Amino acid sequence: MFAFTGKQYLEKIEDSLTRAREDDVIRRLWAGDYTLWKESPAEITNRLGWMQSPYGMPAEIPLILHLLQKVGAEGFTDALLMGMGGSSLAPDLFTRAFPRGEGGLHIKVLDSTDPAAVMALADCHDPAKTLFIVSTKSGSTSETLSFLKYFYTLTAARVNHGRTGSHFIAITDPGSSLESLARDLGFRSIFLNDPDIGGRYSALSFFGLVPAGLLGLDLRLLLDRARAAAEDCRAPLGGLDGENIGTVLGCTLGTLHNLGVDKLTLLASPGAAPLGPWLEQLLAESTGKEGKGILPVEGEDPGPPAVYGKDRVFAYLTVDGEDPFRQEVHTLEETGHPVIRIRLRDAYDIGAEFFRWEWATAVAGHLMGINPFDQPNVESAKVQTRTLLEAYRKTGSLPAMEPAFTESGIDVFTDSGARGIPEALEIFLSGAGPGSYTAVQAYLNPLPEVEKALQGFRHAVRDRYRIATTLGFGPRFLHSTGQLHKGDGGKGLFIQVTGEDREDLAIPDRPGNGDSSLTFGILKEAQASGDRQALLDAGRKVIRFHIRGEVVEGIGRLERAAEGKPE
Repeated sequence: MFAFTGKQYLEKIEDSLTRAREDDVIRRLWAGDYTLWKESPAEITNRLGWMQSPYGMPAEIPLILHLLQKVGAEGFTDALLMGMGGSSLAPDLFTRAFPRGEGGLHIKVLDSTDPAAVMALADCHDPAKTLFIVSTKSGSTSETLSFLKYFYTLTAARVNHGRTGSHFIAITDPGSSLESLARDLGFRSIFLNDPDIGGRYSALSFFGLVPAGLLGLDLRLLLDRARAAAEDCRAPLGGLDGENIGTVLGCTLGTLHNLGVDKLTLLASPGAAPLGPWLEQLLAESTGKEGKGILPVEGEDPGPPAVYGKDRVFAYLTVDGEDPFRQEVHTLEETGHPVIRIRLRDAYDIGAEFFRWEWATAVAGHLMGINPFDQPNVESAKVQTRTLLEAYRKTGSLPAMEPAFTESGIDVFTDSGARGIPEALEIFLSGAGPGSYTAVQAYLNPLPEVEKALQGFRHAVRDRYRIATTLGFGPRFLHSTGQLHKGDGGKGLFIQVTGEDREDLAIPDRPGNGDSSLTFGILKEAQASGDRQALLDAGRKVIRFHIRGEVVEGIGRLERAAEGKPE
């Protein structure tokens, strides 16, 4: 079910639907007509393979199920997927949205370079019973290869050396460096994905379906739902209540963006909530460029209408039988905020939502005049990180940064002239204007108690300053919202939160070799500093809080400062 309320925008959206019919958008998109977005086919014609996934992937199901049967017979009980961005978000969604199926493996996802997070997953997995899934489209993602080096070396030390490779599989593009490395190391299986599918559009390809199959999900049912959504996107385009929901959704998002309503605030019932982080990457990385962007606001608790600006549109995602925010959403509608309602029958409708939102994002990109398949600003943070790591390898330390001041065990990096945390936050956030947002970027161990504390901080910022807030753990968000942070209209205010690592963890230089010239702690620190510099180079405003003591307590101090409460 799809419904939209927001009478002040109906005429403009209907105009966009009329133009979409006149421009023959549906037929041209299915035909792969790159001129829908740009005059050049670069990074468009080789990124449209996702449209065929619901039709082509059913033939690959036996291969996936054979792997599950084989590893189950050999005594494997667990799997650890190592990836970033599009390689990890759909698998993580599956583990949270579905119970483990009959005969399936227990699956965890690693997408953090925090040494404590890596150690925690190493401690809870017996390498003898664990299948390690190395997943990267490019085959050269630095975080993923670091995970591979660490866990391959760990496994080689604990199982028969001649069988280490049998504990690993790879998912990558043909011809990638990972394909070559996996063959050299004797990986059990190598799944070569369609190279014409971009990472954030890959949920219905091997990148999503291999982990889903190993979890024991019904892949045919998942793809059946996706194929039904794809067929829906072929239907003639009527009005807002027409059959072609994907195109209607895309026209709605694109039109609202062009009217300045560009903060898509996701509210979801428990069964639909796992879609949030996946949608966050799809929308942010696809639309945040050329000074434009739809900002997905994921994980923000509902608040009273007064805390929301006129730049908000709400998407309320529910599963049949769940309606936790019924009154809050009704109040938003009554006070004039536009609301999109989408209802899923059950968890397997997530397959339909994958395709529907991918299609809608492509349509919205057409209306916005941008290419929704490239990511021109992602590389900037990587370049800065590589520069810092080169300096570390030469000197044995990262370039030092001097804080403006230290208060209550928190180093504050700002050029505002403030001498206390409340004043520093006040000066920083008072720079927010219409359409601004605050992004909290946490380079910390993503523990539940840390996330809870950060949620308190972000809500304090939202409620006092009446601006949209996002929360991301680094380096995960670099592969998700990082593109939008540097490529949008520059209205973001970026709050970095970092901490001390009690223990560090060496990254082997090569799989199976104990020699090491880098640690996960140094890598994480370089990523935080590199992203900070990339943001500053892009003209963004950044403040950093480095917590030297207990992290949750330190975040609590930041929350009280944001609220304007004295210590």
